[in-house]
Amino acid sequence: MNNKKEFFSLLMVALVLVSLAYLSNLSVVQAGFTDYLQKYLPFLNKSSVETKIEAPKAVVMYDSEDAHEQAVIKAVEEASPSVVSIIVSKDLPVIEQCPYNPYENLPEEFQQFFGGGLNFTQPCQKGTKKQEVGGGSGFVISEDGLILTNKHVVSDEKAEYTVLTNDGKKYDAEVLARDSVQDLAVLKISVNGLKPLKLGDSDSLKLGQTAIAIGNALGEFRNTVSTGVISGLYRKITASDGLGSAENLDGLIQTDAAINPGNSGGPLLNLKGEVIGMNTAIVSGAQSVGFAIPINKAKNDIESVKKSGKILTPYLGVRYLALDDQLSEKEKLSVKRGALVRGNQDGPAVVKNSPAEKSGLQAEDIITEVDGVKIDENNSLSSLIQKYQVGDKISLTVLRNGKEIKLDVTLEERNI
Repeated sequence: MNNKKEFFSLLMVALVLVSLAYLSNLSVVQAGFTDYLQKYLPFLNKSSVETKIEAPKAVVMYDSEDAHEQAVIKAVEEASPSVVSIIVSKDLPVIEQCPYNPYENLPEEFQQFFGGGLNFTQPCQKGTKKQEVGGGSGFVISEDGLILTNKHVVSDEKAEYTVLTNDGKKYDAEVLARDSVQDLAVLKISVNGLKPLKLGDSDSLKLGQTAIAIGNALGEFRNTVSTGVISGLYRKITASDGLGSAENLDGLIQTDAAINPGNSGGPLLNLKGEVIGMNTAIVSGAQSVGFAIPINKAKNDIESVKKSGKILTPYLGVRYLALDDQLSEKEKLSVKRGALVRGNQDGPAVVKNSPAEKSGLQAEDIITEVDGVKIDENNSLSSLIQKYQVGDKISLTVLRNGKEIKLDVTLEERNI
């Protein structure tokens, strides 16, 4: 009996202390309550009455367990600092509404009878103002400030160009060279210590492999990343800049990685973070159909600029028709692939004093191979020539009057 009374007494005291703890919220009361329970109610679990204060949890960075996702993240992290935005600026007229008198040709004594006090205005030019007129992307190819981009991004010789690096710094850019054949150009900014991107091998690409595009999407969102796959190889398109200028491009990479206006000149990467192409064109009205210039097409330009400060374009000096089944049948030819040397409204088949003329090439010859590589739908004569450098000696396999002959040609610099 006494034990029961003692228990209930202790319980009542405990309830009172609990009430005081909640009402006063005093740490002294709370501590006293805990000591009391430890002394008189040892059968209670200590952890159930102690106040627990948990330390704030540390922020854990996202760590993917998916190997493919890890590779994409790593490639983007390594490449992003080397991708730049290119801003195109130009002095444009400032047009304002200026007052004018439509009756100024009348004698002054008659002008007072016209106008009724109305204020007449008309558009007029008030000087010029430098304004942004376009933009694109590019990427670092040397520690001392060489930037590779598309020729159409920097095609305006009267414009000024600014490079915006990933850390937000701006640099005035000089256009060192524009390729006369391919949609490639090289800029120079005055800075050292940049990290150039590693160039991959675009000749080894496989359909379905992962492709990562980085660029200045819409000229507004720097270093936008999109992923997809290699959707096609050796594509041929006619690209327009929207201003009436068009260019035929062949041997392109097709990808479904999203490429938007402003992405032009940005890199297309593989999972190793290597550049496999340069984002160049999209199909208007289509979804997920973009094109990139294979990086192997740019390697000669890069080396040429590093050595000479300009792009030296190899030159053969012929005009030709690319053979296919239809043209071969129409011309009653013995081969279905090759380059039929034939002039057009632009000039003769073989340019005077050109390497082609010096080698002995003639109109109506059919060039079938360049150094043993067959000319076909995937390898045009022009694209094969661009793989060489000025001064290289190449061997052409030529079909003339039904007979196969070999001609040696030393490529020269294109000056037109």
